[in-house]
Amino acid sequence: MIRTCALVAFLVLASVVPLTARSRTLTGLPQQKKVLVTGKYMTVRYLLYLPRSYHSDGKRRWPLILFLHGSTEKGSDLQIVKRNGLPACLEQARSFSFVVISPQLSEDQERWDPAEMKALLDAVLPDLRVDRDRMYLTGWSLGANGVWRMATSYPDLFAAIAPVAGWGDVGGVKALKSLPVWAFHGAKDTNVLPEESIAMVNALRKNGGDVHFTLYPDLDHDCWTVTYRNAKLYDWFLQHRRLKQHQHAQPQNVQPPQPLSRSAQ
Repeated sequence: MIRTCALVAFLVLASVVPLTARSRTLTGLPQQKKVLVTGKYMTVRYLLYLPRSYHSDGKRRWPLILFLHGSTEKGSDLQIVKRNGLPACLEQARSFSFVVISPQLSEDQERWDPAEMKALLDAVLPDLRVDRDRMYLTGWSLGANGVWRMATSYPDLFAAIAPVAGWGDVGGVKALKSLPVWAFHGAKDTNVLPEESIAMVNALRKNGGDVHFTLYPDLDHDCWTVTYRNAKLYDWFLQHRRLKQHQHAQPQNVQPPQPLSRSAQ
C-alpha cells in the first residue's frame, strides 16, 4: 500500500457539477450500474443499491451509505467493485434498509478526491428519496483514507463515518470532533499498519471526539469482510443523525446484507 500519494486536484468541479449532469442506467437490480457525466470535466462510474421496498413506499426517505472501495477495485468495470466490502455483501442480500452509492476510481486516480465525491452526491441526491440527516460514509483501505479525507473536508455532510483498515492525517482531526466515528483495523495488518488507525483514534480522543475503535486481534488487512457483515455497524449508523449526533435515535434492528457476524464489538 502506497501511503504517500500524488495530489489529484479537481478545482473546477464545484462550478461545473450543477451543469448538464446526467446519469444513465446500464443494468438492473440489485445494484444498478450507473455513469455520471458532468460536462466534459468529470465521469464517475458508480453502483446504486435501492432497498427492496424503495419504489412501493413512495413517501419514505431512506438513510444512505456512501461506500469507497480499496485500491484493487480501480478501473472501468463496475463488476470489480462488487468483489469486496459492502457491495459484495449486497450481491447476496435479500434486503437492506439503506440506499447505497458505491463509486469507482479510474486506474489513473491515486486516491479518492473529496470534491469529486461531493459533486457526485450533489448530482444524484435530488433524484433519490434520501434523508439528508441520515447519510453515512464508510470505506476500506484506500477507501478508508478517502473516508478520513472527505469527512475532514465536509464534516457537516455526514451523520457518522466508519473507516476500515485505513490511514489519515492526524492534523485534520479537529474538524471531526463533533462527528461520530467508528474505526476498524486488523492487528496483524501489514499492508496498512494498525498504528495508522490508532494514531487517528488517539488524536480524535485528545480533541474530545466521539470515536469508537475495534482492533481485531487475529485479522490482517481483510477486516472489512467481518465488519460489513455485522448488524451492529448499521444499527450504530442509525443511532446518529446529522447535526443531532448525540441525540441517539432508537435502532431499527437493521439486518446486515450477509449472515450476521458478531465479531466486531
